[in-house]
Amino acid sequence: MFAFRRERIRRIMGQAASQYDYGCGDPGSGQGLGSGHGFGSGNRAGMAVSIYADRGYLRAEMAEDAAAAGLRVAQTTDLACLLEPGDPPVLPDLVLVDCPVIDGAELAALARLDQRASQMGSHLVVSTSMGSLDEVFGCLDHADAQILVTPSRADRVIALGRVLARTGNRVRELSEEDRLSLLRLTDQVSQIAHKLEQLSSHSASETPGVFRFENQPGYPGKSDAKLDPQFDGGSDRLVRASRPPLPDPRLVRKIIRQRQLRARFFEGDLFADPAWDMLLDLTAARVEHVRVSVTSLCIASGVPPTTALRWIGQMTDAGLLQRVDDETDRRRAFITLTDKAADAMARYFAELGTSASSLV
Repeated sequence: MFAFRRERIRRIMGQAASQYDYGCGDPGSGQGLGSGHGFGSGNRAGMAVSIYADRGYLRAEMAEDAAAAGLRVAQTTDLACLLEPGDPPVLPDLVLVDCPVIDGAELAALARLDQRASQMGSHLVVSTSMGSLDEVFGCLDHADAQILVTPSRADRVIALGRVLARTGNRVRELSEEDRLSLLRLTDQVSQIAHKLEQLSSHSASETPGVFRFENQPGYPGKSDAKLDPQFDGGSDRLVRASRPPLPDPRLVRKIIRQRQLRARFFEGDLFADPAWDMLLDLTAARVEHVRVSVTSLCIASGVPPTTALRWIGQMTDAGLLQRVDDETDRRRAFITLTDKAADAMARYFAELGTSASSLV
């Protein structure tokens, strides 16, 4: 049954990637991400992958999916191999690691693996649990690793597709609009894959409920921000106007609560807007002088953690979010707005003015 689902996922990934001119063979060969065997063809067959996971059945699944993607499985072993003294061995093109629960020694080994992957240009995909997400995120800051949180098999297949898309020989430069469109396509593919799994398993109990809702504290309030007169008057002076203050965090929290309230009456996915929900949460936190962990931000996004992490990565690349290491614990990191994003949010709420309270 899963073979059918996986074939559907591969077909969708191939169609989505073809819109962005991903290539994978000699120029003019006509071979693309969606052609040939599995996800790719041509020189894809020589792309090697190492798999580190303690659960035997999971190693077998990951190896099967990698082989179906046209990759060459070079090694499958447990996490203990990463704990051996010295630098990690020479890495292949792709390394898959599963560490749902991680201790100090494994974190150190994962950090070394991250540095090694960055030095060698290897791709790194790490799956973990929500409970270990902050620690794993904190030690992965060199190799641009993909982090998956309690992933389904479909999530791992999609992660492989993203790696293959990155490694094409003829990948054209994407505009910001293209990157966001591709990200949305990937999220749509992920949703379709999960639906296929649910349909094939006939497990109605696993289907998200229509009335899912989690209360968040909200407070009444209003913003005292005023529209900058230089912009109101259409001034074209080159002098940068002073930034208006960020809004009252009580107003932002109220907006967040009102947005979450919709999930009591409608399917939550209908209103999914993770980028805006994360910007709102970080705006309130900035005024409250509260640091936001990646786990907390994933929860605030209102989408599955793996999807939220993809959005965090894209928004970081766009200069809206930034990673800030914990000064007291180098294994932890926080997410905050950049000055560019804070400036935009302040001006947005200033544009709304006193009417912001009446809009929620």
